[in-house]
Amino acid sequence: MRITQGFTFEAAHFLPNVPETHRCRRVHGHSYRVDLALEGPVDPVTGFVVDFFDVENAFGPLLKQLDHYCLNDVEGLENPTAEIIAAWIWTRMKPLLPTLASVRVYETPMSYAEYSEG
Repeated sequence: MRITQGFTFEAAHFLPNVPETHRCRRVHGHSYRVDLALEGPVDPVTGFVVDFFDVENAFGPLLKQLDHYCLNDVEGLENPTAEIIAAWIWTRMKPLLPTLASVRVYETPMSYAEYSEG
C-alpha cells in the first residue's frame, strides 16, 4: 500500500548556476508543494501504513526551515532546484520515516521533481 501526504510552503530562491540571461537567475518565489509517499503493509490493528499525524510531526521541523525563507540561505540548498530540494528532503526524512518511498517537490502546479532510491 502507498500513502501520500502533501505539504505546502512559500519560499524565494534563485538559481546561481544558470546563465545570467536565464530568468530563474533572478530572485523569485514559488508556492511549493511537497508530497511524501510512504509504502508498506497496512497494520491490521490501526489500519494505517503510517499515521498521517506521525508524518506531519516528522516533517514539521523541516517545513519550518523552508517556509518563508530564501532557500539559497538554507545549508545544502545553495543551488535550490526542485531536483536538489527533493533529494535534500529525502536525505533528512528517510531516517525519520523508514517507509518513505518518494519525495515530490512541485515548483508550480504543472512541474515537479521526484526523488526516490532505486
